[in-house]
Amino acid sequence: MIRTLQNPPQLLRLLPRRRKKQSPPPPPPQGAAYGWTADGLPLGHGSVMGEPLRRSQWDSSLFACLGRNDEFCSSDLEVCLLGSFAPCVLYGGNVERLGSGPGTFANHCLAYSGLYLIGNSLFGWNCLAPWFSYPSRTAIRRKFNLRGKLFLPFQTLGSCEALGRSCGCCGSFVEDDMQREQCESACDLATHIFCHACAICQEGRELRRRLTHPGFNAQPVLVYDPSW
Repeated sequence: MIRTLQNPPQLLRLLPRRRKKQSPPPPPPQGAAYGWTADGLPLGHGSVMGEPLRRSQWDSSLFACLGRNDEFCSSDLEVCLLGSFAPCVLYGGNVERLGSGPGTFANHCLAYSGLYLIGNSLFGWNCLAPWFSYPSRTAIRRKFNLRGKLFLPFQTLGSCEALGRSCGCCGSFVEDDMQREQCESACDLATHIFCHACAICQEGRELRRRLTHPGFNAQPVLVYDPSW
């Protein structure tokens, strides 16, 4: 005997339900470009809201040769002495702190020393080593997302953005991220050429405040004492 359902809603419950098709997410608009920061991350990764990462300032100024009166004051004095009398050692230590492979200190220190001696012997001043050492300043700026500084003789401009706002002809040049990075790389070279000792000292102070020496691995050691 076939039992019929008199109530139509009960019949509807027994019928298989069709799943609603989920529409795919809308594609990004054509031509949408993401800006990028100095460390290579797109602007969309800056925060949860998609805001760009803010570029920070250097921890100390270019001409703060003796550093600041804080817990790094003795380290700042050491950096000042090395930059004045042994810049090759300071430069090699800076590159080593950036996380390069083994032998980085010796390779960069010896190459810097050779260029330093050749420049002073042939031209009377250290004009060759800055061309070799300025990429380390660019690497530090990109690693910590620092603003690029433009150094000119007897004048220091805050950043390349400030240069673009003050010079109308350069305003459109520094608005583009790629061109701004090229401009700031040129600023790094100019800083190393015109004020080389102060530049590597500033880089040394910045690295010592942000990174530990790669040879220092502070790991807990478990010591077993049988008398316990």
